[in-house]
Amino acid sequence: MKTRFAATAALTLVALLGLAGCAGTTSGGGDMPGMDHESSSSAPASADANDADIMFASMMKEHHAQAIDMSDMLLSKNGVDARVVALAEEIKAAQEPEIQKMDQWLEEWGADTADMEGMDHSGGMMSDEDMQALEDATGADASRLFLEQMIQHHEGAVEMAQEEVDNGQNSDAVALAETIIEAQTTEIATMEDLLATL
Repeated sequence: MKTRFAATAALTLVALLGLAGCAGTTSGGGDMPGMDHESSSSAPASADANDADIMFASMMKEHHAQAIDMSDMLLSKNGVDARVVALAEEIKAAQEPEIQKMDQWLEEWGADTADMEGMDHSGGMMSDEDMQALEDATGADASRLFLEQMIQHHEGAVEMAQEEVDNGQNSDAVALAETIIEAQTTEIATMEDLLATL
């Protein structure tokens, strides 16, 4: 009997939540734009996040964090090509605020990302060996290796962002993914041009 009662209670709760969800989506609608604005301010960018949005934000922030680590590594070296130094600084300047934005979204979405941590080198992520090689490289070799690794890294980011554009639901997350695709595709072309001159 206890089991049956628990199952009935659970079903009732699911039904009530479902009704509450329906009520939330149908009330106000397009007739009262002021109501829409009020509801979006109380649940910012968040209520419409799906699994793809959560996966994108969770993985891309880790991806960005590694790009910043790679840039910091390069910026700590002497004898690096000035154009590569400038690129590393640009990557940091673009990606640090994006990490903060994605952290904020994940918090707003109440996302449990514990089981998504520890990406391997899928998605263009560098392995520990790759990172050590960059750490050890000097001068022109460091410039070249950074560009080669960051091209691969950016290609992975573009693929991840395209997944979000195709499957994401949250408009802010999709917009960020589109920005990443545009910015990093441009940077890939820049890095390929730089590599050809080193």
